[in-house]
Amino acid sequence: MELIQQNPQLSAYLADTEAVNHSHPSIRHEAECLQAQTADAYTYAEAAYAFVRDAVPHSQDSGDLRVTWRASDVLELGTGICHAKAHLAAALLRAAGIPAALCYQRLTLGEGLEDGHALHGLIAVHLDGAWHRQDVRGNKPGVDARFSLSGERLAWVPRAEFNEVDYPVLYDEPHSVVLDALKAAPDRPTLWKSLPDAL
Repeated sequence: MELIQQNPQLSAYLADTEAVNHSHPSIRHEAECLQAQTADAYTYAEAAYAFVRDAVPHSQDSGDLRVTWRASDVLELGTGICHAKAHLAAALLRAAGIPAALCYQRLTLGEGLEDGHALHGLIAVHLDGAWHRQDVRGNKPGVDARFSLSGERLAWVPRAEFNEVDYPVLYDEPHSVVLDALKAAPDRPTLWKSLPDAL
């Protein structure tokens, strides 16, 4: 699948935004800690990916009912759904001068069409002059996502027969339908009812 920049300016994918607020002191501090442990942009990107995937639990897996959406809050509270974790991963990458985008999949909520759909949040990192999608959701039984620049290792591969979709557009800011739902939800059970199921 050919990935498409929603904004033609690569510099837009380094911007400090409301949700991807990489100028926040906590984000800067974590980025500095990661940089001290890594040798170059490649090892930093992989370390930032692993940190968000493994050190910040997905709130559904942990049972946390809180809803986060701003990268600094995801880091400080240590919780978030896939979209929130993607915002943190993008912030850590941008803090190190590595362009990062937000992107999405449409996936079923269960085993069949009758279970409905929801949008799943990913990131894309720009290295070697190309975009590479990554999934920081967090692994669990049946999910084994890994950082990769040589072929995607995402949590899920959309299945056309279930009306699942890979959206090719790379956004410099979270899509408004996702961000609005995150901001408005007082808790995760409410969020599950209000998250959009398609772009």
